[in-house]
Amino acid sequence: MEALIQYAVYLIILVGLAIPLGAYIGKVMDGEKVFLTPVLKPCEKLVYKIMRVKEEEDMTASKYILSAVSFNVIGFVVLFLILKFQNLLPFNPEHFDGQSWHLAFNTATSFMTNTNWQAYSAENPSGGLSYFSQFMGLTVQNFVSAACGIAVLFAVIRGFVRVKQKGIGNFWADLTRTVLYILIPLCIISTVVLVARGTVQTFRGYDKVQLLEPIALDEEGNIIEGALVDRETGVVTLDGEEITAAQIVREQVVPLGPGASQISMKQLGTNGGGFFGLNSTHPFENPDAFTNLFEMIYLLLIPVALCFTFGRNVHDKRQGVAIFLAMFIMLVASLGVCAVNEQNGTPQLAQNGAVAVDATELNGYSTAGGNMEGKETRFGIATSVTWATFTTAASNGSVNSMHDSYTPLGGLVPMLLMQLGEVVFGGVGCGLYGMLAFAILAVFIAGLMVGRTPEYLGKKIEPFEMKMAVLCCLATPLVILVGSGIATLLPSTTDSLNNIGAHGLSEILYAYSSAGGNNGSAFAGFNANTPFINVSIGLVMWGARFIPMITMLLIAGSMAKKKKVAVTAGTLSTCNGLFVFLLIFVVLLIGALSFFPALSLGPIAEYFQMLQ
Repeated sequence: MEALIQYAVYLIILVGLAIPLGAYIGKVMDGEKVFLTPVLKPCEKLVYKIMRVKEEEDMTASKYILSAVSFNVIGFVVLFLILKFQNLLPFNPEHFDGQSWHLAFNTATSFMTNTNWQAYSAENPSGGLSYFSQFMGLTVQNFVSAACGIAVLFAVIRGFVRVKQKGIGNFWADLTRTVLYILIPLCIISTVVLVARGTVQTFRGYDKVQLLEPIALDEEGNIIEGALVDRETGVVTLDGEEITAAQIVREQVVPLGPGASQISMKQLGTNGGGFFGLNSTHPFENPDAFTNLFEMIYLLLIPVALCFTFGRNVHDKRQGVAIFLAMFIMLVASLGVCAVNEQNGTPQLAQNGAVAVDATELNGYSTAGGNMEGKETRFGIATSVTWATFTTAASNGSVNSMHDSYTPLGGLVPMLLMQLGEVVFGGVGCGLYGMLAFAILAVFIAGLMVGRTPEYLGKKIEPFEMKMAVLCCLATPLVILVGSGIATLLPSTTDSLNNIGAHGLSEILYAYSSAGGNNGSAFAGFNANTPFINVSIGLVMWGARFIPMITMLLIAGSMAKKKKVAVTAGTLSTCNGLFVFLLIFVVLLIGALSFFPALSLGPIAEYFQMLQ
């Protein structure tokens, strides 16, 4: 019961904050006056002047695409150069070398596409990042990649709203308003809160602290388990016998840096990507239960709010509520499946005495303790499961537990949420416009059933829109399955695995699903820092980001030119319970079934092995 209350509280707080934020975002993107206008309007005008942007210019779909893609490509090039030559740049107190070309390609692609997949540990001398790379490279991309997704969404919304017009808005104005009025204010609030709670924010170099208990290492540098070290004499004993060749470690390096500002934006913009290698399990990123709740709400705050923004800006709030309900139902169902499996644990945990003696019988085996492997004891199962579900639904990718240690079906849920095409709320902007592609497919299928031309939001859906919608919906499954399929065929990939068999396949599939779902989380047992994997995952990220973006902008341009059609008795309602059910069915039909064969060989096969 306590866990159920926790889950309910998380969801209530999330929706309660998202509704007013949705109204605010809608006003901002429509150019209406908000409470921050007196302060930020001069800044907005200054940005336009510096960039030589005409705020009132109305771009066609092709020009909007060119502006968005070129902006992202330039950002990729700049970030690649920063990462490759960070050893020559300032704010590098640890003197990190530049990343290898393939790792820099992967990292720059990852943050430019809002994926934030990390094939490195940020504080590790091998492939790690300087402070300059973190705050001038990654944090900047955290802002603009999120802003780009929101900008494209509003171009799509205008395509549905406008009648017989060629333009769908101004990319540069949309980008500027998103950063100034939405992302920066929310990020400032979050940064102040996180710093107040203990999240690190400094330009000092890494610190060193004395260990309370010295550690003994063998000749290969591995910890000697069970060894006792006398702090005064330095004598190392194991089972009463002295070990003379042991190396004693008395101090630990503590990584620091300007973390809170980047951590705030990684959550808010559904970017993910940890400032430290351990991500949100690290106490300097996520110090306590309050910051955990705060960051977890930020994971989905803007994606949920945009559903209500959509209803407001298409002048029919019921449309936004319908989209929200479809996403919310899938989120709650995913949370339930993951929670049940993690709370239950596994037969092996019960057999090994890892659960309480007085455990109850669930599904035929004793499971009272649940599966705590890979989870922080300070957070527990409920909070860890909620974060895992939220972060993969939101295409965020930050983690406060290790998904590699989840039960087979518990790990399947985060994987499937990414494979659906980041449409269960998904990333900021891109999640909603991805769901709109599924909505177009849903009305088309319904139209076939009743023999009528499909319509959505008063516009007819014709062959061009259908082709683009299908391409948008199939882009994610296509790039994930092709990328992971090629990877599994190469013998070298097995060297990157931490496990063999079904779980090993799950590690590969999860990695490419994370890239294709613009997510960035990992199973944590997969060494992805090799030339082939870095490049192939990078290419998957390019395809999964830009194919849906371009196809939806083309749909927006086509829809903006159309006239509105009158609503008749035969018009399919797209704001009632039947449509919500149909939309969920189409998402599962295309998304889930595309991956069923692969999932059957991975987590589903592992589940049956567990039962045996």
